[in-house]
Amino acid sequence: MIAIRPRTLGLIAASAILVAACGATSPGGSAAGTSEASPAAGGNPPASPGEKLTATIVTPMGDIVIALKPDTAPIATANFVKLAESGYYDGVAFHRLVPGFVIQAGDAQFGKADAFDPERVGTGGPGYTIKDEPVIGDYVRGSVSMARTAAPDSQGSQFFIALEDLTGSLPKSGGYVIFGQVIEGMDVVDAIGAMPNSGSDTGNTALEPVPMESVTITRG
Repeated sequence: MIAIRPRTLGLIAASAILVAACGATSPGGSAAGTSEASPAAGGNPPASPGEKLTATIVTPMGDIVIALKPDTAPIATANFVKLAESGYYDGVAFHRLVPGFVIQAGDAQFGKADAFDPERVGTGGPGYTIKDEPVIGDYVRGSVSMARTAAPDSQGSQFFIALEDLTGSLPKSGGYVIFGQVIEGMDVVDAIGAMPNSGSDTGNTALEPVPMESVTITRG
């Protein structure tokens, strides 16, 4: 099983559970987090029907542009947008690099590039979790999904980008909500994924963490 989560689990296999490690209860959140929908997320689509939303992640290695999916993943998209617009992701590194699988980011507690904690990164989050949604679409190369633990409603702020087509490798029932697709900068994603990591025995933690300098949301 593959765990797409931060650090506590570690990669057991290329089909593991992508968990956003968190405390014993939630992945992207903190141990003090709640499993209820956060007021920050609102639970409402951040865009009107038909409106296009994109997120531009600026990194030292180049930009990654993601087309968000408010129509098929309204809760996860709204949560990501709110966090991005609040500056939550600024300076947060891609802390987990699994070659041929995913790169993962979103732990602002222990994954800030200037205060990176390799022992705890992947276990932090925004202090709350959001509700599960049906997984709509496939885990194709460049898809962007929420990381979580095996517990229901355990998503917080951590997310991962698929380096390869993982369709059939990850579960859709109780899986990882797909809320975006990389439309520009997949070469940057690949370059980040090729950076040195600690190896699967220690969670594939980045040895030279690449930060998200900023995440900007564009509407329309």
